Parts: sequence; structure tokens; C-alpha cells
Amino acid sequence: MTKQTFTLDFHGRTLTVETGQVAKQANGAVVTRYNDTTVLTAATMGKLATGDFFPLQVNFDEKYYAAGRFPGGFMKREARPSTDATLTARLIDRPIRPMFAEGFRNEVQIINTVLSYDPDAAPRLAGMFGSSLALAISDIPFDGPIAGVEVGVIDGEIIINPSKAQKEESKLDLIVAGNRNAINMVESGAKELDEDTMLQALLAGHTAVKELIAFQDEIVAAVGKPKAEVELIQPDADLRSEVVANYNTELQTAVKNGDKLAREAETQAVKDKAIAEYTALWENDEELDVKMRDLETILEDMEHAEVRRLIIEEKVRPDGRAIDEIRPLDAEIDFLPRSKTHGSGLFTRGQTQALSTLTLGPMRDTQIIDGLDPEYRKRFLHHYNFPQYSVGETGRYGAPGRREIGHGALGERALAQVLPSFEEFPYAIRLVAEVLESNGSSSQASICAGTLALMAGGVPIKAPVAGIAMGLISDGAQYTILTDIQGLEDHFGDMDFKVAGTRDGITALQMDIKVQGIDAKILAEALAQAKKARMQILDVIQGAIAEPRKELAPSAPKIDTIDVPYDKIKIVIGKGGETIDSIINETGVSIDINDDGLCSIYSNDLDAIQRAKEIITELIREAKVGEVYEHAKVVRIESFGAFVNLFGNTDAMVHISEMAWERTAKVEDRVHMGDEVAVKITKIDDKGRIDASMRELTPKPEGYVEPEKRERHGGRDNHGHRDHHDNRKPFKMKDRDEFSELSSKKPE
Repeated sequence: MTKQTFTLDFHGRTLTVETGQVAKQANGAVVTRYNDTTVLTAATMGKLATGDFFPLQVNFDEKYYAAGRFPGGFMKREARPSTDATLTARLIDRPIRPMFAEGFRNEVQIINTVLSYDPDAAPRLAGMFGSSLALAISDIPFDGPIAGVEVGVIDGEIIINPSKAQKEESKLDLIVAGNRNAINMVESGAKELDEDTMLQALLAGHTAVKELIAFQDEIVAAVGKPKAEVELIQPDADLRSEVVANYNTELQTAVKNGDKLAREAETQAVKDKAIAEYTALWENDEELDVKMRDLETILEDMEHAEVRRLIIEEKVRPDGRAIDEIRPLDAEIDFLPRSKTHGSGLFTRGQTQALSTLTLGPMRDTQIIDGLDPEYRKRFLHHYNFPQYSVGETGRYGAPGRREIGHGALGERALAQVLPSFEEFPYAIRLVAEVLESNGSSSQASICAGTLALMAGGVPIKAPVAGIAMGLISDGAQYTILTDIQGLEDHFGDMDFKVAGTRDGITALQMDIKVQGIDAKILAEALAQAKKARMQILDVIQGAIAEPRKELAPSAPKIDTIDVPYDKIKIVIGKGGETIDSIINETGVSIDINDDGLCSIYSNDLDAIQRAKEIITELIREAKVGEVYEHAKVVRIESFGAFVNLFGNTDAMVHISEMAWERTAKVEDRVHMGDEVAVKITKIDDKGRIDASMRELTPKPEGYVEPEKRERHGGRDNHGHRDHHDNRKPFKMKDRDEFSELSSKKPE
């Protein structure tokens, strides 16, 4: 196959696709060039159907050379995926997974490699586009294409695929993915955006998605391969009829138990009964494993069908709630002692419960993010942990998986929108959500618990945030939208639609669809129903704590900041760090100062912080024209005037003509070494040389006439004195440094 190239002008950027040149042994491979971003995507498929689930694996590999950078660390080699890469892999997986046929069990692996990086042309979108296209042109059975776009909102205008600069201005950071008919994945953070604007952004995003799908259709028509014939694993139809006839009534009764654990026990008892009977019947059958797999699938499908039938036809949920009813809510602060932790919140919704714990720290505790973008520090961290005991099971225990990373990122987006700026609250902030019990939507419970912990810890958030998960059950003709879905409804439902926000608007949105998409009508209803639920939850949260505490916990570090001008940083640090070390030794505080001059001072002793701040303020202090210094000390006398120390190492020159309104014959007639005089700053030149006046602070004599100013001539000024003002030796910087050094010494 020879190389073929296809190009689309997409909302101001060039999207170019190449195929047939590289990675030709993969089932399908494309190179996607989006402006200067280049992503290679290769899709491959296993030859045989395996297992009881669809083994789809999506990877997103960021190569540092793509941004012209070396990897960090000792090895100087790419290692485990970054958090951003993991989240991007999930982002691509979610809209693609529903587009495979029921019963498809061949392993599929999609590898996206970022080869070059343009910050204004998102690699994650190029990766999603490339993943869909590589599948679509391959022989892998795939019901796509799909595509995704980013959507921003600036001054009410909806922008498709905003640039990096536009994203910083935008009230919305939205990713919409879908197929040609409907949206099937949403991921968003927003600055309290109203539901109507969010809906318009979603629909605008889907319109742009359809443009990309039409482009893929064009490419598939030109280079697409015929789809391979694969085995779709489906249970035996006769066996299904037999099992339904024998066990469906018992299973229907068990499903209606409102308590999660009791319902699970009763439904499992029915399944165990069927398994035991058929195991005995097939004891000597050579295909025992295959038949048992079919039996377990049929039993699962029966439970699935009954849960859905009850909801769609009878509007009856497994636990008996109304379709828009939230489970019982409870909110509590200070679950953990404030003498140790900096804030804590416990949030319970039915059988889902999350404990969030707040930790505050100085900027040195922030996370350094090393990726394709320039290295930066991340101030706010939200981590989510889901131990197996939360669902009464045993299992994997260790480092967080993709799900935990994804749920943590969702909570982080939701809460970040209401955090105070660093200038308002100079702390690094970490929230850790421990899911203690789970029966649906623990990610949203972690957001509610996080709000409680922030407010209890004294973080001045702009408004409390609550989250709710909406569900959908649809048979194609009818549908039911559910508020506050529990585990069974999530497992057997068609949509998991999470909405978080304040009373004023949405701060985060996430939607996953198991069917191939949903339309605008369902989206609008789900957003409206979620808003109603959000208000109810916020009532409970604010019933536990109405507003953020005014004081921090006793155990929290106390922090203050001061901005140090760039050219003064070295003064604060001193030679070899001696100045900053002396401040630390004198006051007992800890000090961080970054390259931009932001100086953070922290200690549990507020008086020590204030003392350190005063010292630094004095070090970086600058004189300004018009300022008055009552106790300027005379540190040098010359025939043309005197030098006085204003503060620290800063001196000013008082010319002999500025000592009094009357003529001064000799400097010593007015001042002597060591005298303290009041002066006013009258001029600072472009070299930083300071002129001051004593006479400006004394009453002008009655009838005083300013001597006529005339051009300087013959080396004399307008007072008849020899002019040392414009070419005076003491104003050379090296001499001024010597004067400052002399004046800083204590007299013997």
C-alpha cells in the first residue's frame, strides 16, 4: 500500500492524515498531523475471542522528544505514563468502547505515540481522531467512526478547539465526543456555567464532531479494508429459554430488595441454585466450561433485563425510590481531630460514603509536573482511593489504577473552580478522598466530602460544591432518567452522567454512555434534574457548615507572602545564601523564594513570620520621590553637600543648596557626621542616584525670592557654587557601595 494523504481545514487549523507509509503490519495505522502536533496511531486485534469481557486496551505515549525536551529523573528515559497521559488514554477509550458489537471478545490494542507537540493543537484530540480512524480503515469490526473536540466559551462566544491562550480566558474546558448520530462521551470543567450555556456548548461540539466524522468517512471510502469475520460470543438460545422459564420469577423477586447487600445475597442465592443444578446435569460434558459461561451470562442478563423493565415500564427502582429521589443524606465536619489534620469532612448518601481530609502546606509541597509542556508546579491536588472493603470484597491493593486517577481528576476539576487564588490564600492544598462504602457514584460523594473538608479547614472557597450522578435506562422507544444512581443502576444502565457545581452553575461534567449516544432532549432533561438534586445536597452541606471557617486549624502551618522585585532577589538571598540563612536563624521561620520573586514565609509562630517579613521588606525597600525620612543619618560630608543614610544600604545626597533657604557657605555650618536630619526625596535619576532636601521640610522665609536660575557656566551652579551635581564622584556606584558598607557598621 502506498502512502496516501488527506487534508481538512478544521476551525482554523490544518488536519492532515497519512496512511500506508509506516506501521504497515498493524491492522490499521495512521499518522495524524494537527498543525505541528503529530501522533502515530496503530490498532491491532487478536486472532481469537477470549474471556468473558471485551479486552480493549488504549495507550497514549508521550515522548519527550516531541517537545524537544529530555525526560527528568536519573534514567533520562520515558517510564510510566504521566497522569495526563493516563487520563488521555481513558478519554479515548470511553467513546470507542461502546462502538463494538455485543459479544465481541477479540483483544484490541490501540497505541498512540505523540511524535511532535504543538501546545495550540491538542495531542489528545489528534489521538482520539487517529484511534477512531485506525480502527475504521482496518479490518477490525468497529461500528464507528467517532471523534472528539474541545469547546470553550469566551464572553458568551462558543469556540471549537480553543488555543492555549484562549483556554486560559475560557469559562469552559469541555471535551465532547460522539458518533454521527449522538454524543457518547463528555468531560468538562467550568467556572460555574449555567445549564443552558452548557447545553449549547455540548450541541456545538457535536456539530463539529460530525465534520470530523465526515472526513473519516471520506478516508475510509478511499483506503478502508473489508471487515474481518469474527466470532461473537452469545449464549445458546435454547438454554436461555430454559433458564428464563425456570428461574426468572425468583430472580425478579430478589432484585426488588432495597438493601444492597441483602439484594446481592438473594440474587446470588438464585444464581447459585441454578449453577448447582446445571453443574450436576453437565457433570460429564466435555464443554462444561463453555456451558457454564453461557449460564452465568444468561443469569446476569435476566437480572439486567428485570432491573431495566421495572424502571422503564413501572418506574420502580431496585430500592423503591422515585426516579428523581436522592438517597438519605448526611454531612459531618471534623470527623478527625483538628489538632492533627487540617480539615476533614464525612459525606454519606445512602450506602455510599466518602471521607475527605485536607492538608495545607507551603509552595515547596506543590507537585512538579514534568510533561510535554514546560515544567510547572501544581498547587491543588485531589486524590481518590477506592479500597475493596468499600464494596465488601477482597482484591487488588496498592498504587492507584486508571479508575482512581480518573475519579480523582474529576473531583479536582470540580473543586478547583472555587478555590481562592494563591495571592488570597498562599497555600498548597491537598485533599484525599477515602471511599469507605460504595453503592454508586462515590466520585461525587468525594466532591461533597471535599467541600466539607475545605470549609472546615478554613480555606476561603468562593462557594460550596456538590456532585450528583444521573442515570439513563432506555429501550429505544422509552427512556427514564434517574437521579442519584446506585451501583446496580449504573451497572445495568445506559448512561453515567455526573454533574458537579455550586448554586450558581456547573463546575464539572462527565458522561459515559454504554449505548451509541444520546440526543439533546435527554441531555437537557438530565441537566435540569441534576440541578434540582444539587440544590438539595448543598442544603445538607451548608446545614453542617454554612461557610468556611475564619481560622485555620491549630496544626496548619501559618504562611505569609511578600513579592520581591526580580532585581532584589539576590539581595534577599545574599552571597551563598548568607542573608536568607541569617533571617531564618534569627526568626526560626522557613522561607521559600521562587524565580519570580514570590517569597513565602511559614511557621506556627505568627510573630516570627511578621518579624521575618519586616526584615525582608527592609532589605528590598526602595526610596520614592516625595517620601520624607525624619531620622536620616549623616554618613559623609563633602564640600558640595552631605550624604545621609535613609535605610539599610540606601543613601541620598543633600546638596549644599538644599540644606536651607538661606545661602550656606559651608556644609559643616548645617550638619556634622552622625547627625540625624529630616529630609525629603526630590529626585531619583535613571542610575538610581537619590537627591534629597532638608530645606523642603522647613518653612519658606517670608518674602523669600528664589535666586534667578541661569545656565551653568564656568563650573558654577545657579547659587554661585562650584557645580558638583552633574559630575560628582560620590555618585559613582562603586563609591556608593563603599559608603553604604561604611554606614552599616556599628560605631566603635
